Amino acid sequence: MNFIQYEQKGAIAVLTIAREKALNALNSQVLDEMDAAVDAINLDEVRCLIITGAGQKSFVAGADIGEMSTLTKAEGEAFGKKGNDVFRKIETLPIPVIAAVNGFALGGGCELSMSCDIRLASENAVFGQPETGLGITPGFGGTQRLARIIPVGKAKEMLYAGTKIKADEALALGLVNAVYPVEELLPAAEKLAGKIARNAPIAVRASKKAVNDGLQVSIDEAIAIEEKLFGSCFETEDQVNGMKAFLNKEKAPAFQNK
Repeated sequence: MNFIQYEQKGAIAVLTIAREKALNALNSQVLDEMDAAVDAINLDEVRCLIITGAGQKSFVAGADIGEMSTLTKAEGEAFGKKGNDVFRKIETLPIPVIAAVNGFALGGGCELSMSCDIRLASENAVFGQPETGLGITPGFGGTQRLARIIPVGKAKEMLYAGTKIKADEALALGLVNAVYPVEELLPAAEKLAGKIARNAPIAVRASKKAVNDGLQVSIDEAIAIEEKLFGSCFETEDQVNGMKAFLNKEKAPAFQNK
């Protein structure tokens, strides 16, 4: 791979978009490589994935405008589908995904971060969907996820006017969970990923599925989804051993994903 770096650190993996000279902009090759890298994750070993961008200036500055500038209507729709397919794959990955957002997260970068479960930002992070200033709409889910994460009125302002927001405002709006100095961002993401990885993987994955699936249906249907996933955790080795340790006032066991 030319533009994607992937490193596994025990139960944690870090996927880095490494097209630093282009501020990690997304072109078709980057999207294809990201798709292949996600497919190759060993879900038997990896319990949490971190996605970040190379360097300190940019997470992802957007989709590659040079590539998009000559697209036809049909090609534009196909390019949107390519990005959406990859981002949905990330969003529905069984394991939690943390976006470590360093610097610019504009257009496709903001959209990529929103396909992750949790977003952590550096102090120099900037979020935005500036596509209308280029004569297009967001194409990788921005019009849909932004309005589901932050207040609709603010989402519409960002989409219509191309308003950008800095890390502190993103935190206040709930777009990110926390803000760190640039040099502390990745260590903080790895610390959180490690905390997630220490918990029972079957339960963590069931919790992710319950949230994601439940948000798409009525509350009654969502509760039924939770009940089934709750029940699915019982009779697993991790549930038996975890509760046994608690009742015996012992340290939580090393969960085995069984």
